[in-house]
Amino acid sequence: MSFAFARSRPAMRNAVRPSGLRCPRLDYELLGVALTLLSLGLVMVASSSIAMADRQLADPFYYSLRQGIYLVAGLGIGTLIFQVRLAHWARAGVPVLVLAFVLLIAVLIPGVGRSVNGAARWIALGPVNLQASEPVKLLLFIYLASYLVRHAEEVRSKVSGFIKPMGVLGLAAILLLAEPDFGATVVLLSAALTMMFMAGVRWWQFGALIGAAVGAMSLLAITSPYRMARLTTFIDPWADPFNSGFQLTQSLIAIGRGHWFGVGLGGSVQKLFYLPEAHTDFVFAVWAEEFGLVGVLLLVALYGYLLWRAFSIGSVAQQAGDHFSGYLAYGIGTWLGLQAFINMGVNMGALPTKGLTLPLMSYGGSSLVVVCIAIALLLRIDYETRCSVHTLPTNADPGPSPRRMPARRPV
Repeated sequence: MSFAFARSRPAMRNAVRPSGLRCPRLDYELLGVALTLLSLGLVMVASSSIAMADRQLADPFYYSLRQGIYLVAGLGIGTLIFQVRLAHWARAGVPVLVLAFVLLIAVLIPGVGRSVNGAARWIALGPVNLQASEPVKLLLFIYLASYLVRHAEEVRSKVSGFIKPMGVLGLAAILLLAEPDFGATVVLLSAALTMMFMAGVRWWQFGALIGAAVGAMSLLAITSPYRMARLTTFIDPWADPFNSGFQLTQSLIAIGRGHWFGVGLGGSVQKLFYLPEAHTDFVFAVWAEEFGLVGVLLLVALYGYLLWRAFSIGSVAQQAGDHFSGYLAYGIGTWLGLQAFINMGVNMGALPTKGLTLPLMSYGGSSLVVVCIAIALLLRIDYETRCSVHTLPTNADPGPSPRRMPARRPV
């Protein structure tokens, strides 16, 4: 981690204001990787959905055009979010928590929430549908990062310090499971546990939390008929390849057809009415078929860099004394890395089906826009950390340097 801290220093030498003051620059490597994944995602949504959109909607570019609109919206909103100082987010822990629960409750209200395939996960907002779990994850990470800073000593020294936030997250998990959205629940709790661990929760407490979470998730999976069916299908999809195992077997066929270098962009056969949800949950399978093992390794490297960079940014922020930003970066990195890992694992038959999208690549407006906001927050954390790590002259305008959170009573 010390390497990550030192890595940010040379960036300042090449960025000089006209007045001679050193000025931070964007993390162009992180931005470049995010834009690369967004561009590849737009191409793959077009490739994987063109036949289905033409047959169902008589418009082969229906999904790709909508994805392009979502992409422009995500980049625009992300640009605005980047302008907001992190100190404002740090002080907004309780309001964002309230907003998260409003969304979780609203999606379960008949007439407000919209059901698709038996799952009430969407809120109709005119011509678009908001998948509530996407912004909720980010909002809860902001709340938890703020809580861990405001109650730092209690978190490290008292059992109540970590029971209280886990109680809040447990309630959120219950509401997510009521939709139901098991995949989002797993990602949320895993990222939250990572943030708690990085905040200094004792080992035995952390182990107890993991044990309780794994036990609860296992019980839910075993006692729920449709989740149990997914588990048995995942173990042997070829036992019923034309019914319960159809989606996974078609995904495995697609990945197997890719060989080393793939069949070429647009050459996928499985996307032609064989592989369900090819442009959403299973876009990775189409990518593997069209670009082969080499393309898969490239994609894994891009997501690996995204995860590494998020943790590096968090480490530097903590060493600079900005613990809120550090915890938030850890949460975002775990969320994006784990969700990408689960999606790829599901496509390859290594994990049971979870219904999670591939961040930055799968079709879906809610996921795309929220992940763009998350990337903007990572860029902002890195930007402010560069200002605080490098000392400017005392008579200079510090610009966007981070503010420390004012002392306030625990909430």
